[in-house]
Amino acid sequence: MITSGVKFRAFLVLSLTVACGQAWGAGAEFAADTQQRGPGGQVSSGKMFVGDGKVRIEMAAQGQNLVRITDEKRRVEWVLFPEQKNYLERKAGVDQAGPAPDPAAFAADPCAGAAGLTCRKVGEETMTGRPAIKWEITGDQQGKPVTSIQWIDKARGIPLRQEFPDGGKMSLSLQGKETIDGRAVEKWEMVVEAPGRQATRSFQWYDPELKLAVRQEFPGGGVSELKNIRIGKQPDDLFVVPAGYTLAPQPEAPKPAPK
Repeated sequence: MITSGVKFRAFLVLSLTVACGQAWGAGAEFAADTQQRGPGGQVSSGKMFVGDGKVRIEMAAQGQNLVRITDEKRRVEWVLFPEQKNYLERKAGVDQAGPAPDPAAFAADPCAGAAGLTCRKVGEETMTGRPAIKWEITGDQQGKPVTSIQWIDKARGIPLRQEFPDGGKMSLSLQGKETIDGRAVEKWEMVVEAPGRQATRSFQWYDPELKLAVRQEFPGGGVSELKNIRIGKQPDDLFVVPAGYTLAPQPEAPKPAPK
């Protein structure tokens, strides 16, 4: 019998993923402060540490402190609850927030390490003025194969355009170069279109040295950003479960609704 406390922890893990989840590549090691501002003006803050294929995010959610550690090389993720001195452990798949492959390697094979996906290279084209590789990517959805088309930027390893089976589209275009907190970054605009819905726009400021977005502006007014970035090697002990922590019970999978 799982307790309501463990179920609550599952919600906090989801909050941590939503609030701080983003893909980052094989860039420089660094530490930074994180800040998220919601559409209503609410602000939450935390810390991020990026090592060699490892990431640590510290934040508070629902009044409880959380630490999320992802080890990309071992494909494992831990969520620590410092007040209780326990933690959850799970496999870190490619679809979860965590260190991303090197951008050039991802552009060359976006299906590498992605279970259940197959990729077929269609060719090379210019998309929004940038060299891109066109891929057909096929996966399984409710037992049926579905295929999307992606044009992946050869230099940045990011999809410049995606076309989905339901008619939806996503496009990403470089708007120019700017400076944020003394760092040279690129401003990108993302436009998402869905059948029967108004297109939405969001913006990302990509740091080429760190190989990640240091600022994101979402539809509705939400903002997520990194501040006070300090480049340098990070201590190994930041990316392991501390001594004295115990493994908590795994959250119970939700039961299907009665018919």
